Amino acid sequence: MTDSGGSYYGWKANYLSFLAIGKKAKVKFLTLDGSIRRRMLDLGLVSDTIVEALQKSPSGDPTAYHIRGAVIALRSEEASKIMVEIN
Repeated sequence: MTDSGGSYYGWKANYLSFLAIGKKAKVKFLTLDGSIRRRMLDLGLVSDTIVEALQKSPSGDPTAYHIRGAVIALRSEEASKIMVEIN
């Protein structure tokens, strides 16, 4: 798969880091390991969770996401390892 996303198991796959501000996506799976994976799961980034990109910081990184009623800032390094289906 390329960085711009593509068809994957019948759904439109992309990385969370590519989600445009104001758009929503559904989490499909994480490609993270170890403690950072545990942190993402604890924040509610589990399969089928709806995530909305709210805003980018003035420097462009991190980006604020609305996840299960909370606003969470994720760096692009982390968001690029979260596979989502764009709604």
